[in-house]
Amino acid sequence: MISLPRPPATSLLRVLFLGLTTLASSSRAQLEVHVSASLTKLRAVEGAEVVLSAWYSLHGELSPTKPKPWEVPTVMWFFLEGKDKNMSQVLVYMNQVTATDEPRASLVHPMPSRNVSLRLRDLQEKDSGSYFCFVTLQDNQGTVKGQSSKHLELNVLVPPAPPSCRLRGVAHVGTNVTLSCQSPRSKPAAQYQWERSPPSSQVFFAPVLDAIHGSLSLKNLSTSMSGVYVCKAHNEVGSAQCNVTLTVSTGPRATVVAGAVVGTMVGLGLLAGLVLLYQRRGKALEEPANDIKEDAIAPRTLPWPKGSDTISKNGTLSSVTSARALRPPQGPSRLGALTPTPSLSSQVLPSPRLPRTDGAHPQPIPPGPGGVSSSALSRMGAVPVMVPAQSQAGSLV
Repeated sequence: MISLPRPPATSLLRVLFLGLTTLASSSRAQLEVHVSASLTKLRAVEGAEVVLSAWYSLHGELSPTKPKPWEVPTVMWFFLEGKDKNMSQVLVYMNQVTATDEPRASLVHPMPSRNVSLRLRDLQEKDSGSYFCFVTLQDNQGTVKGQSSKHLELNVLVPPAPPSCRLRGVAHVGTNVTLSCQSPRSKPAAQYQWERSPPSSQVFFAPVLDAIHGSLSLKNLSTSMSGVYVCKAHNEVGSAQCNVTLTVSTGPRATVVAGAVVGTMVGLGLLAGLVLLYQRRGKALEEPANDIKEDAIAPRTLPWPKGSDTISKNGTLSSVTSARALRPPQGPSRLGALTPTPSLSSQVLPSPRLPRTDGAHPQPIPPGPGGVSSSALSRMGAVPVMVPAQSQAGSLV
């Protein structure tokens, strides 16, 4: 087989295409290419094969006949892609030689023949578009007897690819979940149907089923809704399916547990923040108080024992008296006319023996002025006090 030159570039193909169209229109009286009216728009399935039927006849012929001995046809098939409008040469028959850059393309009948149908095998979605058939007829001397063209539309359909099924949500009693199903490839777009497998067979419809997007909404789950759910993706040329197993659990909800964990962490964080704030405020209050320092520990307060004086922590007798109590009486006092003062006290009680500090002994307090007895002063509300003794050096002990 003699190889023909490679097809020209797209721009040259367009020029050739326009020229052939013009020439075929002017020569239609001598030659005409035919296609079946019912086969001008073809639909085929990806992976299958299709035949683009076409044939030519001479003017005045009532029925197709075999080629005349003098007929020398030239057949060219071009493809114009639907999306990008790119033109490419599919197959050429010229000078009794067939050439093509597409191994999936071939003529149905051996040439020479007036049936110039094109066969395409192992179709792909990209094969969708317009196909043009040009036929030029010459005689043995190379004289052109006629030209004509026809075009056909091919639409390659794609069955749904196996979809993927997913479960969105947590399947616990009382919750809501969504079953999703989507096919990655389908032409035309797939429709979806959800069913529940036996023994609890069930078919779902709108509004719980979205046949366009393939989602199934299940609300207020119960344990009886557990089972295998099958999704079928289908279009006019095929179908595919997937399934998902739904197991409704009665245990604690994962969302509740997660919420409890998050809430506990937040609560601990707030508690730690409050503790730090409290410590900082305590430090701020303690810093000014640290400036005042105590030189000595405060004496321990002892209860007043009945019938005895109070001994202070440093071993001396505590005494409180007023200046009038220590002042000697002025002038003679009349018996019975003396009015005792509550602030004076002259009760003389036996003093406990104190530890010797500098050889001096504590002296008892003399009786109150006017010779009033201690019992009378006590009834009047006087407070018993002791006057500390003086050492020989004149200091209080």
